[in-house]
Amino acid sequence: MHTPEIVLVTKNQCHLCAAARDVVARVAAEAGLGWSERSIDDDAELHRRFAEEVPVVLVDGVQRDFWTINEARLRRVVAAARER
Repeated sequence: MHTPEIVLVTKNQCHLCAAARDVVARVAAEAGLGWSERSIDDDAELHRRFAEEVPVVLVDGVQRDFWTINEARLRRVVAAARER
């Protein structure tokens, strides 16, 4: 079974990022997985790619959702990634 890498891309003072953090933490915990958070404020490349879309969820490096993170969709994506 594959262990997917879940990354939440955020920025400072972002109310959508706070909500996304809760969703990602919940889904990752349910799946028994860790996750990480990276800020566009600290990374010029992430800022260039995602400045208008944060928060963004990446699973195995692929953008899977942005702005308002859909919890059910993230569960499906994580489950599918685990099956690879």
